[in-house]
Amino acid sequence: MPSRKSSRPEPPHQLGLLWDAPGLMAGVDEAGRGPLAGPVVAAAVILDDQHPIAGLADSKVLTEKRREQLFDEIRAKALCCCIAEASVEEIDELNILQATMLAMRRAVEGLRLKPAKVLVDGNRLPTLKIPAEAIVKGDAKVQAISAASILAKVHRDRLCVQWHESHPEYGFAGHKGYPTAEHLQALREHGLTPWHRRSFGPVKALLE
Repeated sequence: MPSRKSSRPEPPHQLGLLWDAPGLMAGVDEAGRGPLAGPVVAAAVILDDQHPIAGLADSKVLTEKRREQLFDEIRAKALCCCIAEASVEEIDELNILQATMLAMRRAVEGLRLKPAKVLVDGNRLPTLKIPAEAIVKGDAKVQAISAASILAKVHRDRLCVQWHESHPEYGFAGHKGYPTAEHLQALREHGLTPWHRRSFGPVKALLE
């Protein structure tokens, strides 16, 4: 007698992660690994399926105005979210990769609700006590990661605007701390600010 196959459907797979486990899912992303100045910022977001947000995408493909609009909508509609930083001093002490992992861990641990699983943009995972998976280009594939990328980017850009207001000669509002020709020229003319990462090549070269 032939064996009867179970009629129970196979659990769905998405991006390699089993989705039959109950519980909340948090998306995590960062902003500010490449700049010469300022903290690296990470965000963790648990979205609410009952309150969907239209237009979530990788923060880099959105206009500044649209990011600002979505920032407020995510803060209003998400079940919970947390924005965390690793400081310039921590970046210089640990290195930028380890500081990024630290900021991500702080963001996850700062969530008001505890997720059952965490999806992180990229190919590396912070040390967490929760099951996690790294998703390459996750900010374009997973809405919660897209939301996290927007929160991290807008938060960091707002910091840059604050620095610009107190030190306009550096042009932070424009280059956001990245090593543009304008930024490097300002560093040569005016020296370093407390926000500059001393361990980064162009800044280190000026110190030497």
